[in-house]
Amino acid sequence: MTSDRFMRIHDEELLARGERVLGPEFRAMHQRVMEVTALTSRLNVLPFDDEDGKAALFEQILGRPLPAGVTIYPPFFTDHGLRLDLAERVFVNQGCTFLDYAGIRLGRGVMVGPKATFITMGHPVDPDERRAWLTGAPIDIAENVWIGAGATILPGVSIGRDAVVAAGAVVADDVPEASLVTGPKGTVRRRW
Repeated sequence: MTSDRFMRIHDEELLARGERVLGPEFRAMHQRVMEVTALTSRLNVLPFDDEDGKAALFEQILGRPLPAGVTIYPPFFTDHGLRLDLAERVFVNQGCTFLDYAGIRLGRGVMVGPKATFITMGHPVDPDERRAWLTGAPIDIAENVWIGAGATILPGVSIGRDAVVAAGAVVADDVPEASLVTGPKGTVRRRW
């Protein structure tokens, strides 16, 4: 396993007896995902100008009120919500997805373009392990970063202050401060 953080999907003892029963940590995560999916479904059909309704639902999704000056345009998607840390003056455009179980922090003044995706969880590459485990690592975005439309930020990535991630970029490695990252990284790196 290459990640510092991982979760077994199935109860190991029951799996050894041939029963596919979800483990307790995975069950708890799954329950939260179901709750938040219901909340975001309600959020995403509210009239755009229903500020009170949106604020109430965001408070339930995030477990706290939105910080001062934070703007999030629905539709908005998250799988957990409680591990999404938004600083003041964050702007999130329409159609963004935050899979935040391992933690996502957006620093002050971060701007996120439409349909950007932040993913903190995944599965091991090894085919024998991929259905048994979840892997994950937090995402940390420093102050005043601009994430372009359709960008994808992968587990464990840190992006430095004042950096720009171009539209459509896939970010699998840390980004230094005051730099521009562009392009896909869909290159074959390993074969099995």
